[in-house]
Amino acid sequence: MADLKSVPVLVPVGFHAAARAALQERFDVRDLTETGLDGLSPAERQEIRAIASFGNVSAAMMDALPGLQIIGSFGVGYDSVDAAHAAAKGIMVTNTPDVLTEEVADTALGLLLMTVRELPQAERHLRAGLWEAKGPYPLTTGTLRGRTAGIMGLGRIGMAIARRLEAFGVGIAYYNRRRRDDVAYEYHDTLEGLAGAVDTLIIAAPGGASTDKAVDARVLEALGPDGILINIGRGTTVDEPALIAALAAGTIKTAGLDVFEKEPHVPQALIDLPNAVLLPHVGSASLHTRAAMGQLVVDNVTAFFSGRDVLTPVPECAKAGVPLHA
Repeated sequence: MADLKSVPVLVPVGFHAAARAALQERFDVRDLTETGLDGLSPAERQEIRAIASFGNVSAAMMDALPGLQIIGSFGVGYDSVDAAHAAAKGIMVTNTPDVLTEEVADTALGLLLMTVRELPQAERHLRAGLWEAKGPYPLTTGTLRGRTAGIMGLGRIGMAIARRLEAFGVGIAYYNRRRRDDVAYEYHDTLEGLAGAVDTLIIAAPGGASTDKAVDARVLEALGPDGILINIGRGTTVDEPALIAALAAGTIKTAGLDVFEKEPHVPQALIDLPNAVLLPHVGSASLHTRAAMGQLVVDNVTAFFSGRDVLTPVPECAKAGVPLHA
């Protein structure tokens, strides 16, 4: 392996501990604190050649680091990184797909079961002593039996969710930017059309301008009063005020959410709804999976500066022909 100790890498304070330690062993790690680039002198900004990040990396931030060559983003979604700007400047951006696919798909199915069978509410019934004092939790009106799920975003995670749904005997349809020729699932070319054809809508799509508030009042209306919405993609994909209104009015039956528009803030109106199951963005949050994600960030940055091709370049950089190594 090449001697990488002379390569300054900017790493946020609070970054995955094991990944940070691995980067520190190999590179000249510089701290990115809450003050952002204001905490670096002009000379230090000139020196930075890489960022390992799980947060926002804007065009302005890239422009302020003239020596920047690669951004190793922690997560499969990278909408917080201006990848188009990076590609235009010849800066490589990598993400961490595949290693979190199964964990997030597991979470999606867990959230669906929690939502459709009211499992959190039933647990609260027991913990409050109501089973003994007042009797069994009421029979749930929801069940997976006879349901059809529509998946928004049939990529790696969407496919992993589909495989699990098949095992549960749930019918599957999907909406994508384009039809896949390697699956037999029913395809819909509009999200509203998909919602109208199913009773369970699962969002596994990335964030960004193309999906911003795509699940709006019309889509929720199409999903209908027996409809269940599950979101393990990005919170920005859902129009939160429209969802709150739909849940309150019975326009849809219930929702299970692991992601929100302005995390970690969750609207109080959403918290107060009895027909919503809410998780604090834990889709990939196991020690096993986060370690694999952190290691992939390390492996990408190491490969880049060692003269080897990065493992997981994002499509914007691949299409623009950004060099895969230094």
